Amino acid sequence: MHKFILMLVFVAAMVSCGTDRDEGEFVVGSDYLAINNKVLLVDTLTVEMATINFDSLVTSSQSRILIGNYDDPIFGKVKSDSYFQMASDSYSLNAGSSDTDAPNYVFDSISMILKYDNYFYGDTTKVQTFSIHRLTQKVKPKTDDVSFYNNSVLSYDSESLGTFSYKPRPLEKDSINIQMNTAFGQALFQKLKTREVTNSVEFIEYLKGFVIVPETSNSSSVIGFSLESKMRMYYSKLLSDTETSIIKDFTITDNSKQFNSISLDKTGTIIQNLPNSNSKLSSNLLNHQGFIQSGTGVACRIDFPSIRQLKTISEKGAIVDAELILKPINNSYSKSYPLVDSLRVLIGDNLNRISGALVDSDNVELYAVLNKKSDEFNENIGYSVWVGGFLQKEMLKQTDAKSSLILTLPSISKATDRIVLGDQKHTDNKIQLKIYYISY
Repeated sequence: MHKFILMLVFVAAMVSCGTDRDEGEFVVGSDYLAINNKVLLVDTLTVEMATINFDSLVTSSQSRILIGNYDDPIFGKVKSDSYFQMASDSYSLNAGSSDTDAPNYVFDSISMILKYDNYFYGDTTKVQTFSIHRLTQKVKPKTDDVSFYNNSVLSYDSESLGTFSYKPRPLEKDSINIQMNTAFGQALFQKLKTREVTNSVEFIEYLKGFVIVPETSNSSSVIGFSLESKMRMYYSKLLSDTETSIIKDFTITDNSKQFNSISLDKTGTIIQNLPNSNSKLSSNLLNHQGFIQSGTGVACRIDFPSIRQLKTISEKGAIVDAELILKPINNSYSKSYPLVDSLRVLIGDNLNRISGALVDSDNVELYAVLNKKSDEFNENIGYSVWVGGFLQKEMLKQTDAKSSLILTLPSISKATDRIVLGDQKHTDNKIQLKIYYISY
């Protein structure tokens, strides 16, 4: 379809005087061919850019333990703590043994095994340190809610159950093993051995859950771990002169009871004065830039204030299609802060309330896709999305209500990726809008 549209721009015989179109949508067909009709390329329409900040994002049930922090040179201090509840398929030291065997069991050690899920962001060449803490509050959402958010927190014991320093290797290794406090492990072992804990209700009452917190002094990346991670208890069964080694695993059995608390300290940055969630900060006040970041709710808003002026081009006309091209700011991305492959495009109102995603005529969601072909000056690097159907509906609206496009990242609730885009007045990385308009 798009190749056909581009051909229409350069041929003399264009589309005819038919008037068949549904409200907000226009389809070019052979019945419209006529010599006097024209397809115009309009690339001077005003496009406004602003940055917004969603009040909160749901981070529970995202199937990712996200831990770490780093000082972003543009966005500020990013930090993610991860909370989760664990359980076991059995609370007996050995399901096949009788209570009389209990004295023969001996505790050895306990570890937290975190399995990489291959996500990382930031500088993984530097040492990261984090610690495990025991929750003093149940993993339970607030009243009348079923989710946890990026700004949710639970109380926990200040004493660490295990501290670990390492250089992340998320693409080279399977997991990391963190030795946990022996006294903590021994106490849990005794609860099982004496049958004080025999089921999940009793277990969660005794051990409400954990939070893993990164140290802010030396961490420089955020790392993703799988919900296949586990706490493993090692113990032995002694019989006369033989010893049998046994393990018991505690896993995250309910992903709704795992969430990431992701924060952004914007103090001293260009976006430190972002307003509340129902307002916006114009790119004119941000060096002609728009900002997006997963996990923290920072998003970019695009408005088309003069779209209705297109109706003045001719008595009868329609938008055949339109391409929106978004350019990331030079030097805002790097190996540590790479560009994502696509941007999600949502539709919002003047208060940034989301009504849905941008879709095509078949109701398939449209994404702004990255062109990875670079040249000497990175002029070709950018995101492109076709927005003709959306703009046609905006042009034909009979009310004053206008919709905006809200740009986010696909992994908005379980990552910390970010991007900086240029507006129409940016010196080097201008946003572009190419509208193919037919008059008939």
